Amino acid sequence: MWYGRSPVGWINLGSLGQVKPIRPDFGLDRGLAIDRYYIENFLARYAEDIQGHVLEIKEPLYTDKFGGDRITKSDILHVEAGNPKATIVADLTKAEHLPSNTFDCIILTQTLPFIYDVRAAIKTLHRILKLGGVLLATVPGITQISYDDMIRWGQYWSFTTLSTQRLFEEAFDQDKIQVTAYGNVLSAIAFLHGIVTEELEQSKLEYHDPEYQVLITARAVK
Repeated sequence: MWYGRSPVGWINLGSLGQVKPIRPDFGLDRGLAIDRYYIENFLARYAEDIQGHVLEIKEPLYTDKFGGDRITKSDILHVEAGNPKATIVADLTKAEHLPSNTFDCIILTQTLPFIYDVRAAIKTLHRILKLGGVLLATVPGITQISYDDMIRWGQYWSFTTLSTQRLFEEAFDQDKIQVTAYGNVLSAIAFLHGIVTEELEQSKLEYHDPEYQVLITARAVK
């Protein structure tokens, strides 16, 4: 008798039993990618922090979505010239020209994996926040490589709650950092296959297993 454990060879993987993903593009043409679902849950939870003078990377996607009329000024940072939405061109690892104590909130989603010197970037983010300002950051845990981005920018890191906590503690006070993991084995597998939020039951997305960290979030206050 095997008491609830399937004998070897009895598992039918169905569509998942292949070496190629079902969709290699995060399923972006089908719906909301699973990591984006977790990102939006995190930002919705801390939407009140998105106020005053806000900095976001590349475009004001989440500033507009979650900030509303709490925003008094919105800046967009891009690492190189040519982005028409950018108001600031800067490399966060060497951004001495950015004034200190400037922003009430910085939204930094899925950016740190593409920065080799993450320590320097986090120190810059801390410096340019106002006292009491909030950094809302997300980083990937279990993820595929974004190959086009890796070729263009470099994709260097995936993270855990422990590495995220330790990195942010190098710039922020320990008691002003909240690090949280989202995901489970099912949402991790689905995400890697490009299965989107609309194709999973919400209850299964909302179960979070610390051993299968799809997305890690950090809220850090200066």
